[in-house]
Amino acid sequence: MGIGVEDRVIETSDGWPLAATLFQPEHATRAVLISAGTGFPRGFYARFARWLAERNCVVLTYDYRGIGGSRPDDLATMQMDYPDWGRLDMPAALEALKAAAPDLPIFHVGHSVGGHFAGFMPNHGDIDRHAFVSVGTGWWGAHHRSYNPIELFFWFGFGPAHLSRYGYIRAGKMWRGTDLPRGVFETWKRWCLKPAYFLDELKSGALEPQHFAEMRSPIRSWIFPDDPIATPGTGATLLKAYPDAPSEILVRRPADYGVRRIGHEGAFRQGMEPLWREILDWFDPGVSKAAPGA
Repeated sequence: MGIGVEDRVIETSDGWPLAATLFQPEHATRAVLISAGTGFPRGFYARFARWLAERNCVVLTYDYRGIGGSRPDDLATMQMDYPDWGRLDMPAALEALKAAAPDLPIFHVGHSVGGHFAGFMPNHGDIDRHAFVSVGTGWWGAHHRSYNPIELFFWFGFGPAHLSRYGYIRAGKMWRGTDLPRGVFETWKRWCLKPAYFLDELKSGALEPQHFAEMRSPIRSWIFPDDPIATPGTGATLLKAYPDAPSEILVRRPADYGVRRIGHEGAFRQGMEPLWREILDWFDPGVSKAAPGA
C-alpha cells in the first residue's frame, strides 16, 4: 500500500507557522490527529502515524509553537503562554486535517498534554473520539515517589537556572525533550505545584476562553503503572476537567503488550503495536482485525 508523506506548514489564526507532516494512504476511511506531549517533536510519533496510515487513516502530526520545526530562531524572546497550544495550535492542526480528509470521521490521539489541552479547542466538536495516552495531571505530589526529587529539581533548580542563563529551557541530559519557551515552563510549573493542577483555574475563570465543559465526544484514557506521572489517580483527576464527556480509564501493564517498560513515552515506540490496535479499534471497532498485516 502506498503511503504519501508530506511535510507542510500550517498557519494558526494568529499567524504562527506550525511545522506538520501529513501521512496520506491511497484509500482513506478515517482521519487521525496526533497531539504531542510537552517537549516531544512530531517525528517521535512518525512510526505510529505510518502504522495508522497503512490501515487507511489520514494522519497529521505537528509541532506546537516554540517546539521542533515550529521553533523561532530566537526562542528567548518568544512571547506565549502554555495554553496557546490548545487555543491556537491544536485547532489549526485540526482544520488542516479536515481540509486534507474531507467528509471523513476524525479521531484524536492526545499524548500527555495533548489530552490536557483538548478542552481549549473551539472546534473540539469536530472530533468523534479521543484516545488519551499517558494523560494525568502534573501535580508532583501524586506522582511516583521515586520521581519526586527529579521533578522538584527541574522546577526549582534546573529550570530557573536555564531561564536565567538562556531565556528558555535548553534540551540536554536533565531535560531530554525539545527546547521549551519560557511561557511553557512558567505556567507548567505553576500548575504542577498545585494539587488541583489547572482545574482550580478552570473553575475560577482564570483560563478563559476554554471549552472543557462543552466537550461531549467520548474519551478513553490508557494508563500504565510504570508511568511515574500519569497514574490511575492523576488520570482520573485530569478527566474531571471534562465533566460531560463520557470517559473511561484502561490500566494496562507492560506485560499485557509483551514489553518490559512503557513509562510516560513508551507507548509510541516500536513493539507497542498491540496497544495501537486497541486505539484503532476504539476509533473504529473491529477495523484492526480486518486490516492487512494487522
